[in-house]
Amino acid sequence: MPGYELINQKEKKAVSKLFDQGGVLFAHGFDSLRKNFHVREFEKNCSKFFKAKHCLAVSSGTAAIKIALKALGVKRGDEVITQAFNFIATIEAILDIGAKPIIVNVNENLNMDPDELKKKITKKTKAVIPVHMLGFSCDMKKIKNICNFYKLPIVEDNCESVGAKYNKKYLGTLTDIGIFSFDHGKILTTGEGGLILTNNKKYIKYCREYHDHGHEGNPRYSRGNDTSSISGFNYRMTEIQGVIGKEQLKKLNLIIKLNKKRYQCLRSILANFFTIRPEIHRSETNYDAFIFFTRNNKQKNKVLDVIKKNKFGTKNLPDAIKWHCAYFWGHILEKKQIQYCKKTFKILRTAVAIPINLKRSSKEYKKLAIDLSRI
Repeated sequence: MPGYELINQKEKKAVSKLFDQGGVLFAHGFDSLRKNFHVREFEKNCSKFFKAKHCLAVSSGTAAIKIALKALGVKRGDEVITQAFNFIATIEAILDIGAKPIIVNVNENLNMDPDELKKKITKKTKAVIPVHMLGFSCDMKKIKNICNFYKLPIVEDNCESVGAKYNKKYLGTLTDIGIFSFDHGKILTTGEGGLILTNNKKYIKYCREYHDHGHEGNPRYSRGNDTSSISGFNYRMTEIQGVIGKEQLKKLNLIIKLNKKRYQCLRSILANFFTIRPEIHRSETNYDAFIFFTRNNKQKNKVLDVIKKNKFGTKNLPDAIKWHCAYFWGHILEKKQIQYCKKTFKILRTAVAIPINLKRSSKEYKKLAIDLSRI
């Protein structure tokens, strides 16, 4: 369920209160005109909730990936490995710092295949970005073992699985740096926005400075006379986003609980008729989408007809596969990599993802499952 479904009077009142308390929409300075620094409070709340030592709120999940790679020291000409089922933003962030994206295929879990990851590592590899897609964890034990052996840092792209866990720990907190997205379709939303999570003081120091034009936040000086040691850019979150984020975070446990109820209505019936996307051992999904596989195009078309008749839609698979599968990204990837991704495309083209939404009742999901079981 996307967080926008639970936007209500609480978010509205919080935004109104922001204006009542001075109306400062900028997350830095203007101390005398405000009562709160909402983005900073949102970061502290996220640190406590997700059990990460350091959290930095930024303008988007895409920005978070780029900042994280910069913090790890990835430079022009370096190689960064990620997966073929993804959102194009991960590739764009790699390209934007001048690095080269190296693609590995996904396995039946629809996340990074650890066996293929190992084969793609070269002397030029500087980082690995596994992507927890549509609520499900990657096989982090195998991926971490491989990266530890080759001494490679990991950026967890957890834009699509906020609230999901692996080995009882929240995804995004398992490696060197994790990143979240809070765009309007995510499980928590601030309209646009992102989050960087890390336990490393060196990394968070760089991230804080880089996302704010190089500002060091030196307590001995005013912001106008602040010191700097690196070049930066503007990837800051606004106070309105911070206010909304604080309210949304309070709802995450409820969202996952409601998601699970609807998800299980589908799984309890359809697991007897279709192959269901498998979960990694010791992982817990956030129940963002229910994914299953069809045998052929004929069956897939019948499935989509039933979904449409029940006035449901799909989520990324198949409706937005072109933006989530590297096989279609010939405008930014080499032809050799496009052909290599065909394996992932063949897996994804048989998959159907039903979004889990609060506005649809458990009864409606059960009816949909019964109708699909008759195909």
